[in-house]
Amino acid sequence: MIFHIIGIGNKTPDFTTEQQQSILDTLVFSGGKRHYELVKDYLPKNHQWIAIQSPMSQVFEAYEKATVPIIVFASGNPLFYGFSNTLKNKYPDAKIITTPYFSSIQLLANAMHLNSNQLETVSVHGRSWKALDTILIQQKESIGVLTDAEKTPATIAKRLLEYGYDNYKIIVGEDIEGEREKFQKLSLLEASTMKFHSLNCVILKKTAHRQIDFGIKDADFKGLPGRPKMITKMPIRLMALHYLDILNVDIVWDIGFCTGSVSIEAKLKNPDIAVVAFEKRPECEAIMIENQKCFGVPGIQVVMGDFFEHDLTQFTKPEAIFIGGHGGKLEELFLKIAPILQLETCIVINAVKESSVQAFKAGCNKIGYTIVEESKLSLDEYNPITLLKAIKLRSKIK
Repeated sequence: MIFHIIGIGNKTPDFTTEQQQSILDTLVFSGGKRHYELVKDYLPKNHQWIAIQSPMSQVFEAYEKATVPIIVFASGNPLFYGFSNTLKNKYPDAKIITTPYFSSIQLLANAMHLNSNQLETVSVHGRSWKALDTILIQQKESIGVLTDAEKTPATIAKRLLEYGYDNYKIIVGEDIEGEREKFQKLSLLEASTMKFHSLNCVILKKTAHRQIDFGIKDADFKGLPGRPKMITKMPIRLMALHYLDILNVDIVWDIGFCTGSVSIEAKLKNPDIAVVAFEKRPECEAIMIENQKCFGVPGIQVVMGDFFEHDLTQFTKPEAIFIGGHGGKLEELFLKIAPILQLETCIVINAVKESSVQAFKAGCNKIGYTIVEESKLSLDEYNPITLLKAIKLRSKIK
């Protein structure tokens, strides 16, 4: 298969002489509806057009039936969150020749005379919030965002405000190079109430750095009513994150999250990780959400209900598990999680009672895990805490 992918802007293209000849020598073309309107006058009369639209399976089926090279017209730079990458993933052995144009983010930055040296771009176009959440927690200076019909500039502005990132301004480019081209510098509050042209992209510019402590003070977390001490204390929390090897894992489970302190600190230390947080007490859901917004930590998957009643196969398998609560059924918990454990998954607990220490060790024995780290810490007037980390040693794998 041979694909020639030509990036075009939001206006009638100015093709080179070589490109015009290539188009005249080609029979099969492809692109979106908007692309066809821009290029149709350049195409030979007997051409075939394969529209890029849902379902994509039909588009790929049409490509596979073609016996000649295909020219694909795509927006901007097809190698930048674009169709060239889609085709490379779908047809790794195909010959794909790409001629890029400016990306919409480049055009916006150029139009607004922005220094692009620190510009980092993410896409929420047909994607989750994960990439934007990650780069927001990192508080990058300049963030380009490719939007879609649901994740609009207004929706993005609302999300930033919801999680306390009012230290950004938003620059919106609409219908760039089109008849209704428009550029605006706005506050997040202004943008959150506005409607924009369906073709748009944004750049977020940081105006000040939002200071969040490396180890958040316990008193800063919203806690359970009447139980202010019901939280993993900050020094213990940071030690637990060390045991979880939080900088080197991609997915962590927090079982019994209570106030969400461990989940939130984990995400702040490693914004790229996926955190799945479980809790039985209904009142903890609102507490977790409030603490997430307070410390600017979107993107934690909160799962409410009795952990023992969940079908764990519906969740992404963890590389690290923190046990913050177990309802007195620690050994049973080990048997519950055993089927979803991966070879590298570690399990960490902070135990107050000696009975919990012994139950943790007994649970490890039941599933072939070994204690590899154990520390006892005393903090102020609180009871000593025993931190335990267990893994499955390769020598025990049959």
